[in-house]
Amino acid sequence: MDLEAVGRCSARHAKPAGLAMHYGTAGFRGRAPSLDHVMFRMGALAVLRARATASAIGVMVTASHNPEEDNGVKLIDPHGEMLHPLWEEYATQLANAEEQELQKVMTEICQKEAVDLHRDALVFIGRDTRPSSLKLSQAVMDGVCVLGGQYHDYGLVTTPQLHYMVCCHNTQGQYGKATLEGYYEKLSKAFVELIKKANSSSSGDRQRHLKIDCANGIGALKLREMERYFPQEVLIQLYNDGTREKLNHLCGADYVKVHQKPPRGLDMKPNERCCSFDGDADRIVYYYKDADDRFHLIDGDKIATLISIFLKELLVKVEQTLTVAVVQTAYANGSSTRYLEETMKVPVHCVKTGVKHLHHKAQEFDVGVYFEANGHGTVLFSKAAETKIRQLAKEEKDDERREAAKMLENMIDLINQTVGDAIADMLVIEAILALKGLTVQQWDSIYTDLPNRLLKVQVADRQVIGTTDAERRVTAPPALQDAIDALVSTRQAARAFVRPSGTEDAVRVYAEAHTQEAADALAHEVSVAVHRLAGGVGAPPQP
Repeated sequence: MDLEAVGRCSARHAKPAGLAMHYGTAGFRGRAPSLDHVMFRMGALAVLRARATASAIGVMVTASHNPEEDNGVKLIDPHGEMLHPLWEEYATQLANAEEQELQKVMTEICQKEAVDLHRDALVFIGRDTRPSSLKLSQAVMDGVCVLGGQYHDYGLVTTPQLHYMVCCHNTQGQYGKATLEGYYEKLSKAFVELIKKANSSSSGDRQRHLKIDCANGIGALKLREMERYFPQEVLIQLYNDGTREKLNHLCGADYVKVHQKPPRGLDMKPNERCCSFDGDADRIVYYYKDADDRFHLIDGDKIATLISIFLKELLVKVEQTLTVAVVQTAYANGSSTRYLEETMKVPVHCVKTGVKHLHHKAQEFDVGVYFEANGHGTVLFSKAAETKIRQLAKEEKDDERREAAKMLENMIDLINQTVGDAIADMLVIEAILALKGLTVQQWDSIYTDLPNRLLKVQVADRQVIGTTDAERRVTAPPALQDAIDALVSTRQAARAFVRPSGTEDAVRVYAEAHTQEAADALAHEVSVAVHRLAGGVGAPPQP
């Protein structure tokens, strides 16, 4: 490792004095002008990770659903999964090292991980549509080159597409071809097969109309490229396609979920099926307006429920003892958990907030479905389950069982198992609705969400909050859980929990109850308790 060259090149990507950052679930995020040094250093770290794992590593330049002025970066591990937690710590150390410490920190990482500095290193780079992303991705390239790594620049891609490319390359093409055409062909082939089955079993209108809010982001560009692969009965209309407005401004999945209203720029008629992607197309939510002009949101919980019902029905048909489980966080609506466990008899497991926790838990089952309420999620199939399903699709003598196995095989190919993928998830949902003959209203009426409210309380130090039981209960400060329990006990079908924010000195409060008024009141009262007992900043929360 030419440490002098590292020093010289790093000086051209100098770190602002005193700036400290933390690599979290979303990687690094911040204002774009302050990220040049981070990008350079993450390019270098990706080379070290590639050498340590003898695999290609991905670097995605994006800040997802953040405002256009922000940017960020995340590294992608060999199978398309999120970066290993130990390397997240290395990322934080490297990003925060002052110029004179940089070479020392790199050397320590190499020693701890026994990195072979003579091994070839390949890094896949992608970026979103932010004005700052091109320049920042060039800083990543500088970081790759200074350590003698090679890079493949995929340019403008969705985050899930880059995860997919990394996985394809490192499985020597077993997962698919590591090109955009390979991605489009694999997904569309599976989708077309499923839609054919729906058409042969339905006598009604075969046209599938869908309005898509693309958050003025990368999703619009990639859907336009993919449109020619869709069957002609699928009619999509793209809104907020980035030609006029700013990324994520008053639109996108996060905006729709948080504000519980349609995005700006999408013209909704009653009972039309609509969905929103987020800025880097790894989240999706659906919604519609009823005949009385009331807005109905269909979030990640209902998406997970629809997919679980469909997969369980197919597994029953193929008569296999494969286990299906759903993984949720504490934010999942209580009605969804009850419906899955009590009506569908599908086991539900709750884990800490963060995609990496959901993904890790879902790997324990033959078929693991996970979605966060915000619309980020996917389905994982174990190697054994996939092998068995593909074998049945080819060899099963009974027609009905073989057809069910073929549908499961197409679902395996349609789902992006590396990470939540708005495009793949949209196609999965559209195929299931067509195959089951469900309208968006019928899907929505599977169960009724309990009214809920999400609030945030600013505190002096978020680390005073300790949690247990997948963040559903508080261990510190000592009196806070008792206060929450007392408030919850006064209302019907109620629950509430608090957890420290992952990105700022704030505490997030979630409450649900039998009416919206009760949920709002409970969330407010819990916020006041947090402010009082956990070092709230400023005036107490007002109702």
